[in-house]
Amino acid sequence: MIIAVDAEGGDYAPREVVRGAIAAVRQYPIEIVLVGKKAILEMLLRRYSKVSGISIIDAREVVRDDEDPVQAVQSKPDSSVVIGARLVHDRVVDGFVSAGSTGATVVASFLSLKMIPGIQRMGICAVADLNQPQPTLIIDVGVNVNCKPIFLVQFAQLANILAEHVLEIKSPRVGLLNVGEEELKGSALAREAYQMLKKTNLNFIGNVEGFDVLRGKADIIVTDGFTGNVLIKTIEGYSEVVQELLELGELAGIDRYLTGPALAQYVQLTSVVRKLDYKQYGGACLLGLEGNIVIAHGRSRSTAIRNAIYLAYLAAKQGIVEALKASAYATE
Repeated sequence: MIIAVDAEGGDYAPREVVRGAIAAVRQYPIEIVLVGKKAILEMLLRRYSKVSGISIIDAREVVRDDEDPVQAVQSKPDSSVVIGARLVHDRVVDGFVSAGSTGATVVASFLSLKMIPGIQRMGICAVADLNQPQPTLIIDVGVNVNCKPIFLVQFAQLANILAEHVLEIKSPRVGLLNVGEEELKGSALAREAYQMLKKTNLNFIGNVEGFDVLRGKADIIVTDGFTGNVLIKTIEGYSEVVQELLELGELAGIDRYLTGPALAQYVQLTSVVRKLDYKQYGGACLLGLEGNIVIAHGRSRSTAIRNAIYLAYLAAKQGIVEALKASAYATE
């Protein structure tokens, strides 16, 4: 199993990317190809002893976050993100992870890889631990700002296969994010998507509201890319704020003064908030293409990079692309 990693992507590249890659190759049965500036990566790797299973492919160009994704990808064929997507296309690697520009990663992947036949739009599917026994999937979280009802239906179908084949969630509950539980609530998009989802063979449980998200009411939450992006970033922001408050409390020794139910609630809150941390899963799967692409958070440090690599490894091991291509959804 070989996973390519964009060593130039992210706020803390390349140092944190290299650290995450080393942690991943030591922990999982994989090899890693770092795509980036060879001389710098070789220098960073020399700082670590007994590191095997990591190779380097030189990339002379980098796509920056402030560049137009389409123009940058087309004008920089030797950039790390373009080379990484090309490696997936050429089947040199089993997956590609990038914490760089999400737009550039999506564009490079789309230009290098074919859409799965029958799938009209790719979607970014985030994996989050929202206070239930198994993870929750949220799709789409950034690609499709303007959606048609059929797009939402296909997002649900894509995420359903990811949930079953990669995360081993049996008959995942699918919820449509809306402003109310009633069938006729929401925008025309939501109302029409609701009727279409009812006719699928998915375990569709109806509409879910914003306050249902953290209660674990659904295993898959379906929405458009604009709303999904706002939702996932709100969850991340909430997690960070509460974590900072809890850390201040720990520094002040508050937990030493708590007993009984108060201590139990404090411990539970700490556990829940830490689960919400994006670093625990590290990345989101770009679904709908004939290739295994994981988009990591731009602020990823080594732990998040390691976990994003693991997600790409798990998706490859469980054959997510093959499962998507073989599904009835892809030919509808």
